[in-house]
Amino acid sequence: MQKWLLAHLGSPRASAAAASPSASPSPPQLRRRRSRSKDWEEKRARRQLPITSGSAPFGFARVWVATSLKPPCPCQGPRHHHHRRRGCCLCPSAATMGLLDSEPARMLDAVSTAVNDTIEFYRWTWSIVDKRVENWPLMQSPWPTLCISTLYLLFVWLGPKWMKNREPFQMRLVLIVYNFGMVLLNMFIFRELFLASTAAGYSYICQSVDYSDDVNEVRIAGALWWYFVSKGVEYLDTVFFILRKKNNQVSFLHVYHHCTMFTLWWIGIKWVAGGQAFFGAQLNSFIHVIMYSYYGLTAFGPWIQKYLWWKRYLTILQLVQFYVTIGHTALSLYTDCPFPKWMHWALIAYAISFIFLFLNFYYQTYNDPKASKTRTAATNGISANGVSKSEKQLVMNGNKKHNGKAKGE
Repeated sequence: MQKWLLAHLGSPRASAAAASPSASPSPPQLRRRRSRSKDWEEKRARRQLPITSGSAPFGFARVWVATSLKPPCPCQGPRHHHHRRRGCCLCPSAATMGLLDSEPARMLDAVSTAVNDTIEFYRWTWSIVDKRVENWPLMQSPWPTLCISTLYLLFVWLGPKWMKNREPFQMRLVLIVYNFGMVLLNMFIFRELFLASTAAGYSYICQSVDYSDDVNEVRIAGALWWYFVSKGVEYLDTVFFILRKKNNQVSFLHVYHHCTMFTLWWIGIKWVAGGQAFFGAQLNSFIHVIMYSYYGLTAFGPWIQKYLWWKRYLTILQLVQFYVTIGHTALSLYTDCPFPKWMHWALIAYAISFIFLFLNFYYQTYNDPKASKTRTAATNGISANGVSKSEKQLVMNGNKKHNGKAKGE
């Protein structure tokens, strides 16, 4: 700057410029102003980068890449050092292309692609739901079903703690009404599925879902909805065990069976309320008619136990049910039945898990001599939801004993 002033000291124009406070700025000042002006323009250009189309949902990921990372500027020009220092340039399209080739950008692009595909899959699944059941109770959203199942698991965890210092409930009359009520409900479900599927000409080998408003198809969908509801009602099995302080009967098999059946059947009713789904529900409801009949009879007291010699065969019948389910599903896969394949494979895996758990229960209950002395006979992985022999000490000739008396008799 000093050299420049000395070189122009004798010039009248330079003297006037130095004397006048409103004179034009010097070249270095102009360069600084121009640099700040260009910086402002570049920031404005970065803010106004177009949202590029591509795999990023709503374009946010690519905009973030273009405006956040700072690679070497590909532009050439007299102001290149300014752009390089700030990680931007006058050609944002070139910068964006360079960013998308970098390693962080490829990772971000893969994540955004996965997020976008998930969103698209979610929207697609909700576009193919069964419109007939859309406004039925509990079917508008999965949240009521999930909330009920969550409350069930919380009760399984907190219920025994709450009952720890309390007397057990007997609830004999409640158990009789409940168990025979479940017999009637499952009998109704079996009857509706059998009659409606026969009238609709259903095949037991392969049957696709008919989403029409045909009277028989709607009748089958309604019976399947009641089957789903019955799985929620069966949560009371666990509630009664805990209130009666039969915590040893609340096994993993018991909780796993009850919780998964109610939760997973919401998916079945929402998307496939008919077709191949009718067979499993029809078979299981028939088994439950027999099972809850056994439970209801045991609720009458220990005197009837000698007539319930067939409890072992009830467990065998449940095991046969799972083998039949696997065979029926495998046949559907073999014949390439037009039913969701992933549901077929999921059902096979689900049935196999039950086979292992029930075989373990059967061995411990009937074949293990040590377990047979301590365990009460049971079906469905639990002792009968009635009055067991151990409760003889609580009830004698219909009267409560003074010590260890139970509530709710």
